Amino acid sequence: MKSYEWILFDADETLFEFDALRGLKLMFSRFGVDFSDADFSEYQSVNKPLWVQYQNGEISAAQLQHQRFESWAQRLDETPKTLNSAFLSAMADICQPLNGAADLLNTLRGKVKLGIITNGFTELQQIRLERTGFREHFDVLIISEQVGVAKPHPDIFEHALSTMGNPPRERVLMVGDNPDSDILGGLNAGLHTCWVNTDNKPVPVGITPHYQVSSLPELESLLTQS
Repeated sequence: MKSYEWILFDADETLFEFDALRGLKLMFSRFGVDFSDADFSEYQSVNKPLWVQYQNGEISAAQLQHQRFESWAQRLDETPKTLNSAFLSAMADICQPLNGAADLLNTLRGKVKLGIITNGFTELQQIRLERTGFREHFDVLIISEQVGVAKPHPDIFEHALSTMGNPPRERVLMVGDNPDSDILGGLNAGLHTCWVNTDNKPVPVGITPHYQVSSLPELESLLTQS
């Protein structure tokens, strides 16, 4: 693999586990609710389309966070904002780095500049970066909620590149698990890309990453090979 000046990482399911069911169970238990698998299916039937709308620029981060908990807020006589904050707090409490994440970042530190570009929300991202000790590894932290647009929109990549001092795009590697938001978004921005494809899914039509790995230890081997 060629040497890079910058490596940009996605956060959820690239560096960190994101077990939404476990987080929701913990969050709702704090409100005295036994959150079931059926409840999760109902939640996802609302949440997943909202994320598509958010990534397509059709709704804002605030609208997503409000609407996904609107029905539960009515049931519990709480506000959607209260439930959303409680969910992000629960997700921070259960956060774990993915296997190989710490070793990878420790290996890369000082050899290449590192950044995060994530569609996750500020309230969660910053807390878990601090708790895991990962924050000190990164030179830039780009959060869609703060930028106002989400991956794969080109503006979030342009914002990241500007924050990074506009390095040559072919010297920037975007690493992520989502072929649409991470890989296609990175390709459209002129970056090199690496798909972390842990489930060995087929490459989507029209999306060709420069590299593909099945784990972070495999990515570490790829980046450090002579």
